[in-house]
Order: sequence, then structure tokens, then C-alpha cells
Amino acid sequence: MTTTAQQTSPPAAPRPTPAIIPLPPATARAATGIGALLTLASTFLAWTWTAEFPGDLTVNGYPGGLQVLTLIGALLTLVFTLSAFGVRGLGWLTPGGKNSAILLFALGTFATTWYAIIAIAVNLGGLANLEPGGFIAAVAALLTLVAALGLPSDVPLDGDIETVTPWKRFTQAFKAPTPEPAAPLPSWAEILIIAVSFGLGLFIFTYGIDTEYAELFIGFMLMVCFGATAVSRAGLNRRLASYTATHKNVTVTAAFVAAFAFPFTQTNDAYATIGANILIFATVALGLNVVVGLAGLLDLGYVAFLGVGAYTAALVSGSSYSTIGIHLPFWAAVLAGAAASLIFGIVIGAPTLRLHGDYLAIVTLGFGEIFRIAMQNMDGTSGPNITRGPNGIPDIPDLEIFGFNLGEPHTVLGVELGKFSNYYLLMLFFTIIVVTVFRRSDQSRIGRAWVAIREDETAARAMGINAFRLKLLAFALGATLAGMAGTVQAHVTTTVTPTQFKFVEAVPPNSAFLLAAVILGGMGTVSGPLIGASLLYLIPAKLQFMSDYQLLLFGVALVLLMRFRPEGLIADRRKQLEFHDTGQLDTPKGDIGLSKAGV
Repeated sequence: MTTTAQQTSPPAAPRPTPAIIPLPPATARAATGIGALLTLASTFLAWTWTAEFPGDLTVNGYPGGLQVLTLIGALLTLVFTLSAFGVRGLGWLTPGGKNSAILLFALGTFATTWYAIIAIAVNLGGLANLEPGGFIAAVAALLTLVAALGLPSDVPLDGDIETVTPWKRFTQAFKAPTPEPAAPLPSWAEILIIAVSFGLGLFIFTYGIDTEYAELFIGFMLMVCFGATAVSRAGLNRRLASYTATHKNVTVTAAFVAAFAFPFTQTNDAYATIGANILIFATVALGLNVVVGLAGLLDLGYVAFLGVGAYTAALVSGSSYSTIGIHLPFWAAVLAGAAASLIFGIVIGAPTLRLHGDYLAIVTLGFGEIFRIAMQNMDGTSGPNITRGPNGIPDIPDLEIFGFNLGEPHTVLGVELGKFSNYYLLMLFFTIIVVTVFRRSDQSRIGRAWVAIREDETAARAMGINAFRLKLLAFALGATLAGMAGTVQAHVTTTVTPTQFKFVEAVPPNSAFLLAAVILGGMGTVSGPLIGASLLYLIPAKLQFMSDYQLLLFGVALVLLMRFRPEGLIADRRKQLEFHDTGQLDTPKGDIGLSKAGV
């Protein structure tokens, strides 16, 4: 007698508990809105009892310092939450990711608020220095963030809800969903949106420069970073990009009008100094972008061309320490500096541009160091007495253009502009020239040939492109633009020394920071290097207490950038396709074909 073995299946594994408990969208949004409202209300209460903490957070009914940033973050979180609820008139704020924008604004508010609370505790000696308003702000910001994490993702989650952790939900917020198509607007409305956007950008930039203490600037940077990402994930940046692409000339005009208005917003010439130096740094970075971003030539000694222009201007601008005793007018000094840099660019580029990749980088790095050492040795002892060696050439007189002395205060449109405001406006004029040259070059046949050489020089040569001649042209053009900016830098700093032109130095501009500005902002774009240079100059200028760790933090930032944003902050279409998934189907793998079809 045979018996059939009883097949017993193992008991089913218990269903895992979700890492994030999903909430109904309406419930999560309501909780987020209530938390944002409580956070906003907490800014009208005192956060600490003593005015020793910068910003005076002891006043009830009047936010100040870091409280203002928390108020702005909570208000934006609330407004975007109402937009997600479908409140009439606010739907245009979220053409893309509604919930991602809310989460990122909530995260920015949380980071700024908790940074302020921790800073109070550290600076004043413990949490006992917090008033009830500070505790309410910390708890309300945390509740807002937790509620925002319960919102559904705008993009498909990688995995089942049971496997979604808070970290995975957080990273999903940084993935851009496809924005909804924009409703057609009249041309005047699109132009108005462009103008308002640049006006808002001017306000944010001015607020950042005018921050009076490091704690406020750090809070500002936290809010701006998360806020900018939130606006991007909401789809507003793509919509604005479509308007700017339609009205390119209006966009360029609005950008320079906003930049022109900057010195008129300043009451302290020290902040105008930062603006002038940022423009110098940004203009030189844009010139380097011609060499690196368009032609793909890795130049690690580019700051030497800035030095050639600066030393030329110092020698011919009438300094009492000039060894040649020539005093040329401003326009002649600019042409002399640009011409000297052009000559150096051709002399250095002609024998070296036949090299490629790392070999070219090493040669250009050597040229930068040779230039600095040569300027240091031309002191009359180790070499001819031309640059006064390590002492440099000081006492460079202020420029005088058409009887207008840039070193003296002048009243323009009822606003008194100091020395550095005058130089800022002068440097803005040169920035316009550099941007015009870059745009014309990029859109020309030569610019397309540069891009072809950058992508594949062998293929470009096969198509009949004279690669050496075009690379030399890019090298010479970049050197000329750097030399032109160097003539203005010499008059802004009033002293030119060899130590200003090292490869790596704690204070920009130098070759490493210039190259990083191009990579950070986005190679091959106009606005990318300008934004990258602004960040790399502004952050060290405002956080001087971290100067001992500046290069370490700089390296960490570059590593993070290469990991999470290799195409830069402002990337062109080609770089986005190169570094990110395009959404196209992969080529089928395996032996799928005629044999499988039975043919």
C-alpha cells in the first residue's frame, strides 16, 4: 500500500512593515500646511533672552536675523502646499513636482531653523538660553518635515512602498518630474516674468552680500540651496528657460540691467568691493570657458594671462614704482594689457597645443609657475629690474576716464557711488564685452568647430577641420580676455605682486579656482561660469573664520559635485544627455533576432 507524502508549504513570511507609513495626500498636505503655519508664527516670538546672539532674536512680534529666513521658508512651504491643494491662482507655481517642491522647502526651513537653534546653544552656552519661541520653532519645523515626508512621490519610487526608507523618499525629491506643458502667454507677459525673475535674483544676491555676520550667511545659503532645488523640481526653471529661449535679447538686457542696479542698492562700499572682485573673477572664468568649455583644452596656468595683463597695466599706468616710467591713458593701457596677453598666448600655445590631455595640462601648469617665478626674479638682483620682484608694483593710480576719476565718490541718480562701485560698473562694461564675444563665438562656425574638436579631435580632423589653428585661436582669445580683465584688477587692488597668481591660493582668483568655477557653473555656458565664480568668491569672503579649512572644504565640495551634479549647476543640453539617463530604451541584449523568430 502506497501513501502519498503530504506536501506542506512553509508559512508565508509576514508582510514587512513599511519604512514610511503612507498618508492620504490631502492629510499629508494639511499636516504640512499646519506645521508651516506654526513655524511661521514662531518667528514672531522671541527665540532667546539676550541680544548677544547676532540679529537680536529677543523681540516679540518682529522677526530679525535668522528668524526672517525661517519665516520666508515657512511661507514658501505654505504657499506651495496651497498650490498643491489646487487653490485658485496658485496652480502655476507647480507645473512639475508639487510634492517634491513642498518637501524641499520644508527641508530648507528645517535646516535653517535647527541651525539657528544649534548656533544659539553653542554661542551662548546651552539650550537654557532658548526662549519658548525657539522651542516652538524647532518642533514645528520638525513636524513640517515629517509630514512632508509622508507626501506621495512625484516620480515612480524605486521599489515597493514596504522598502521605501526616509532616505530613499528624500532622494526621490531631487529627481525632476516632467513638467506640465505651459499655457501660451502673450509676449508682454513672458517679458514681464523674465524682468521680475531677474529683479528677484538681484534682491537675493544683494541680501547675501549684505549679510553682516557668518551665522546669517550660513542660514541664507541653506535656504537658497534648498529653495533653488525646490523651484527647479516644481518645474518653474524649465518654464522660465522656455521664455528666455524665446526672448534671448530681452534676457541678456534684463540680466545686465539687474547687474547695473547692484551698486545703487549698496550703502557700504565694502560690499561693493566684493561685487567688483566677483565680476573680475567671473569675467576671467568666462574667458577660460572659451578654452576649456568650448575647445576642450585643459589649461592649468590660465591665471598667468591675468597676471600678464595686470603687470602690463601696472607698468604703463603711471605708478611711481614703475620701472619704465610710462603713463598711458586708460584705453591704451587696456589695449596694451590685452595685446601682451595675446602675444603670450600665441607664444605659449604654438609649441604646446600639439599635445593632448594630461600632457597639455602639465605644460600649461608649468607655464603658470614659470610666469610667477619670472616675475619674482625680475628684481634687479636675480634678473633685470622690471617687476621689482617680490615687492611688486604698488601705488597704481586710480583710473580717470573722460575726466571721471574712478577713485573718488560721485553722485549718480541721487545715489553716491564710492570707488569700488565705480570700478564695479567699469568691470560690468568689460563683462558685457566678454559675454558678447563668447556668445558670438559659440554660435559661429568656429564655435561649432571648437565643440567638434572637444568631443572628438580625430573625427574633427577627418572632417577637414584644422584643429591646431582653431585650438591656437581659442587659446589666444582666452588669453586676450584674461589680460583685459587683468588691467582692471591692477587698478582695483592698486598693487600687483607675484603671489597673486599662484596655481592654488586661499584667495581667488587663481588657476585652480578659475577652473573650478567653470566646472561648478557648467562648461560651455554663459551663465554657468558667472554663477560658479560668484559662489566661489562670495562664500570665502563671507566665511573668513573657516579660512584655515577652506581648501579642504573646497575639495570636498568638488567631490560631491562630481558625484551628484557632474554637468555643473547650469548645464547645456549636450552635457545633460552625456551624464544622465535620457529616458530612451536600451538596445535589446541576447540572441533575439531571426533565429528566435524561426526564420
